[in-house]
Amino acid sequence: MKKQFDFLVIGSGLAGLSFALKVADKGKVAILSKTSISLTNTSFAQGGIAAVTYEPDNFESHVKDTLIAGAGLCNEEVVRMVVKEGPTQIKELINWGTEFDREKNGKFDLAKEGGHTEYRILHHKDNTGAEIQRALSEQVRKHPNIEIFENFFAIDIITQHHFGQLVKRRHTDIECYGAYALDITTGKIYTFASKVTLMATGGTGNLYLTTTNPAIATGDGIAMVVRAKGTVENLEFVQFHPTALYNPNERPNFLITEAMRGFGAILRTIDGKAFMDEYDERGCLAPRDIVARAIDNEMKVRGDDYVYLDCTHLDATRLIEHFPNIYEKCKSLGIDITKDMIPVVPAAHFMCGGIKVDINGCSSINRLYAAGETASTGLHGANRLASNSLIEAIVFANNAARHAISAIKNYTAKENIPDWDTRGVNHPEEMVLITQNYKEMQQIFSVYVSIVRSNLRLKRALDRLETIFHETEELYRKSTLSVKLCELRNLINVGYLIIKMAAKREESRGLHYNIDYPPEKELKLKPTGSKLSQS
Repeated sequence: MKKQFDFLVIGSGLAGLSFALKVADKGKVAILSKTSISLTNTSFAQGGIAAVTYEPDNFESHVKDTLIAGAGLCNEEVVRMVVKEGPTQIKELINWGTEFDREKNGKFDLAKEGGHTEYRILHHKDNTGAEIQRALSEQVRKHPNIEIFENFFAIDIITQHHFGQLVKRRHTDIECYGAYALDITTGKIYTFASKVTLMATGGTGNLYLTTTNPAIATGDGIAMVVRAKGTVENLEFVQFHPTALYNPNERPNFLITEAMRGFGAILRTIDGKAFMDEYDERGCLAPRDIVARAIDNEMKVRGDDYVYLDCTHLDATRLIEHFPNIYEKCKSLGIDITKDMIPVVPAAHFMCGGIKVDINGCSSINRLYAAGETASTGLHGANRLASNSLIEAIVFANNAARHAISAIKNYTAKENIPDWDTRGVNHPEEMVLITQNYKEMQQIFSVYVSIVRSNLRLKRALDRLETIFHETEELYRKSTLSVKLCELRNLINVGYLIIKMAAKREESRGLHYNIDYPPEKELKLKPTGSKLSQS
């Protein structure tokens, strides 16, 4: 079954919805969401969105903080563009109905997070992403040119190879004509034909046993582009959030926002010792890669399962006022954050690499754009500065929308797109085969490709993943399509490249820390300006 649109948006977080709103007056837009449009990585973002707002903050300061956090791998042109465009896009969010916290005098109540030298984080309590998601979801639902397809899972993007044409890797003439998508409710597979497609499917957190990401973060967009022979890069840089709530019975892990450390919370070992000053002069407000490795080291050296985040010395009334959701969550587990320290552990949180795009969000595949966590824009380099992800998403969605509106006049709808081939495939898979491989994959990555790596660990990971890869591909070829099977396949596709790229980076830099290549100063890296890309 075929549906024709001018613009196809795969994913419904900040990048996808803002792009849809920006192009909707220029043509018909379809938004695909594999659950509801309100359940995205954006909706789980707690801390806030970084943008220069008031003096003494300034563009140069935000640029410098971003470059330092990125450990020499940021594209400075991109960094400057995002920082400069940020305030304009904040105004756009406000115009769409997003409400950020303000002080009594009406000024924004700005927060400070790790790696930032100024207060520049706009927020809505401790659920900023959910507030942004709410506002944008309301806008897209009432736009007459936008059609929303919830519970539709994108299987693959449509390119020349679906017409029987051979397309070599790195070929400059690959084109995207839309995507095939599974209607999860009915089991039917639809052809969504489009002149322009935006990939905005979020991250890859579910490669790991411990993650702050929702279950939908399974690397779908990156995997689809890899299979279409598009270019991806920097996948070795997986960011672990230093402070996820330690609660072994819960998944995803509940995030304890970095803004709490900006508010004055202190990291301590189980016996109450503050330790971050031993690792970095910025203490608890060092960039995330440093804080996560420090916590990981303390846990391994001491044999502890977690460390503590201590808020008990802070003003109780203001603490609850600023972090009401965290307060209620901890309270439900018998933890009063005004009196009790919070047990925390690092958890897989954000993919800094992804689909390689230029400054307009254009991928290596013509007519295909990417934005948000699924894209590698050059902003984050080897480590994302806290709260730079949401501003990156909307700035690049804006650039992609502007470029797509200009380019779409040169595109015609692709005719005679073949239907998805389901011949000979009518065998429901045994779910146990999928779930067991899923567990094994997560175990491999959590043990061998985590915060600290080694050449031996990476080799073992690759050897073990190869077996799971072949088993899953065989299952995919002979089984009826299901979301769980496709998600497992996508994570394995992306995970393979994470390992390969990590093995090729013969240094420790940012989020990629290999004990076989110790930096000149433990936990402190000097930027060299080198870059490793992989397609």
